[in-house]
Amino acid sequence: MTEQNLSIEAFNEQLQQWTGKTIKISKQELLDDDATIMDLQQVTYETNTQRIDDYQPMHTLQLNGTGHIENEAHDMQPLPSSQYEIPLEDSSRYQFDGSRFSLTTDRGTYTIEKLYE
Repeated sequence: MTEQNLSIEAFNEQLQQWTGKTIKISKQELLDDDATIMDLQQVTYETNTQRIDDYQPMHTLQLNGTGHIENEAHDMQPLPSSQYEIPLEDSSRYQFDGSRFSLTTDRGTYTIEKLYE
């Protein structure tokens, strides 16, 4: 299926429908690739107007739930917190191909897909 570009509002609306599902989040960011399996309990956003520098994002997508992250040795380790954060930028691109979301920022690409459908 062809990827379609989404507004942040449409992205949020469709992603909210995955609450209660098991998802896989894949991150490709510079030299850092990892995969996280999460039971998605809630999708929230945070705005940080008190940031110190441009490295800290002004907006963050927060995927809340329990899960595991696959380390470089391909071992599964528990998430250090019940929240997976994705930094958002004004230039972020949101896409959906019917089965997975793709979120591209200046820092990297994040793919979110449902598991066990």
